[in-house]
Amino acid sequence: MINEASAILAARRHVSLRRLAAPGPDAAALQEIFQAAAQAPDHGLLLPWRFILVPDERRQDLSDVFVEALLERDPLAGKEACEAAAGKAFHAPCLVTAVLVDETSAGIPVSEKLVSLGCAIQNMLIVAQALGFGSGLASGAAMNVAGMRGLLRLAPHEQAVCFIGFGTGSAARAPRERPAPHRFVSHL
Repeated sequence: MINEASAILAARRHVSLRRLAAPGPDAAALQEIFQAAAQAPDHGLLLPWRFILVPDERRQDLSDVFVEALLERDPLAGKEACEAAAGKAFHAPCLVTAVLVDETSAGIPVSEKLVSLGCAIQNMLIVAQALGFGSGLASGAAMNVAGMRGLLRLAPHEQAVCFIGFGTGSAARAPRERPAPHRFVSHL
């Protein structure tokens, strides 16, 4: 069991959302992926995160927000830049938004809530890998613009952190060299 889990972890690679193709996870696989998120540590049992599935019929709305966000940052952005921004909404056959929920409660710092969200995301990525899907994360300046907040219907205490894409990965890249534990573990 440990060897199998280690092999899944070692095989997991970030796949750029634009390199994720169909098929993506079906409803049953997506349910398993979301169930994996529920296994994340959660100090205070706050559920300090949630996920928003972006269905195909709402991709154009997301595309419009990406273009609006670009034009807010760069009013002189050209046609090619706008087309590239618009296209981001159509990458990955399955697109999910990760949202941090930071309601004031029990003195638990936002850093712990963010760690819980990160663990939930990692669990999702690992289960997607085990199910045979590629996955990747994408974020950027558009995550917190008013149009994105409105589209995602975020409450004032919520923050969109990243998009998670799931699908079939294109040609696998060579694994990057991972740091040896002695490089990041010290003793007190």
